[in-house]
Amino acid sequence: MSETLDPMATDVDQQELAQQLLAQAKEQGIELVGPDGLLNRLTKNVLETALEAEMDDHLGYEKHDVAGRGSGNSRNGTRTKTVLTEIGPVEIDVPRDTGSTFEPQIIKKRQRRLTGVDEIVLSLSAKGLTTGEIAAHFDDVYGARVSKDTISRITEKVIAEMVEWQNRPLDRVYPVVFIDAIHVKIRDGQVTNRPVYVAIGVSTGGERDILGLWAGDGGEGAKFWLSVLTEIKNRGVEDVCITVCDGLKGLPEAINTVWERAVVQTCIVHLIRNTFRFAARQYRDEVARDLRPVYTAPSEAAAKERFVEFSAKWGRQYPAITRLWENAWSEFVPFLDYDVEIRRVICSTNAIESLNARYRRAIRARGHFPTEQAALKCLYLATRALDPAGKGRARWAMRWKPALNAFAITFEGRIN
Repeated sequence: MSETLDPMATDVDQQELAQQLLAQAKEQGIELVGPDGLLNRLTKNVLETALEAEMDDHLGYEKHDVAGRGSGNSRNGTRTKTVLTEIGPVEIDVPRDTGSTFEPQIIKKRQRRLTGVDEIVLSLSAKGLTTGEIAAHFDDVYGARVSKDTISRITEKVIAEMVEWQNRPLDRVYPVVFIDAIHVKIRDGQVTNRPVYVAIGVSTGGERDILGLWAGDGGEGAKFWLSVLTEIKNRGVEDVCITVCDGLKGLPEAINTVWERAVVQTCIVHLIRNTFRFAARQYRDEVARDLRPVYTAPSEAAAKERFVEFSAKWGRQYPAITRLWENAWSEFVPFLDYDVEIRRVICSTNAIESLNARYRRAIRARGHFPTEQAALKCLYLATRALDPAGKGRARWAMRWKPALNAFAITFEGRIN
C-alpha cells in the first residue's frame, strides 16, 4: 500500500515552519529582508545545501564519510561567490574538489544570476523600461548593482527565441485574421517613423495567436502587406475566412491575391476612429450615436437606409465623413450578411486594440529605438508578457464557442 502526502497537512507544516522562523528572527532582531535578513539567510542555506548534495552525487559519498578515503578525489574547501537572486544579492560558499572536476548545476560556474533575475529583467523591459531604468530599479529595490551592459545581454538572449517564434509553423486555417500596423521611431541616421506590421489570427479553438511582427520601411503600404501575408501563407496558413483590416488602398487586392476566398472586412474601430478625425470634438458623441444604427443594422439594405439618414443630417456639415464611408462601403458591409456571433467576433475591439495598447505603452516609455531589431525586441517582449495567467485566453475560448458554430455553417467545409 503506497503512502501519499496530505496536501492540507503539508500546507500546515509549512505555515508552522514559517511562523517558527519568523518568531526566531524576531527574538534575534533579524530583519525579514535585506543583506542579513531572514530571506537572504534562508536562500543562502537552501542554495548551499543543494550544492553540497550535488557534490555528494559527484564524489559518490557524503561529507566526512570514510568511504571517501583513498578515492582519488575529495572535497577541497569552498570558495565564496555572490549571486543575484529575486530577493537581492546573496553570498554563498561553493564547494570545491581536489580534482577540479565538479560542475555544479544549481548555480553553474561563472553564473552570477539565478534564472528568476533574468525573467525580472525581461518583464521590466516588456513594460517599456530602459536599461538605465532597470538598473536603477535593481539598485533601489534589491540594493544590487547591475550594469546596463548586463541588462542588454540578458534581453539579447531573446533574439534567437524571437527568430524561432517568427518562423514557427502556423495552423492550416484561421476563421479570422486581424491585421494592423503601429508606428515606432527608429534612429537610423535620423529619427524616422517606421511601421511595424502585426497580424493576429483567431484559431478554430478560439485562441488568439499573434502570427508575427514585421518591420517595414517608410509608410504603411499594401505592397509590403502582400509580402507579409505571403510569408504567413508559406508558414502553413492555407485558408483565411475573414480578414479584418483598415481602409489602406490596395490592401483588399493584396489579401485576395494570397487567399482568394477570404472576405475582406474593414475594421469598424478604424472606420469610426477615422470618422472622428473630421468631426469637431463637441459633436463626436452625437456623430457616434447616429452612426451606430448603420453598423448594427440587420442587413445591408437597412444599413444603407440608416446611412442615408446619417448623410442627410451630417453630409453638408461634414462631407468628408460621408465620402469616407462611401469609399469603404464595399469592405464595410460583408459582415452584415453573417450571424450575430460572427459579427461580434469581427467587431470586437479587444482582439487588436488591447494588444496595440500594450505595444504603444512600451513604445511610449522608450521614445525611440537605436535600431530596427531593438524595436522588434521590445515589441516581442511585450508579446511574450501577454496574459501570463491565461485568464484572457480562457475568456476568449469561452466566447468563441457560439461563433465557431456560426463559422462552421457559414463557411462549410473550410473550418474543419
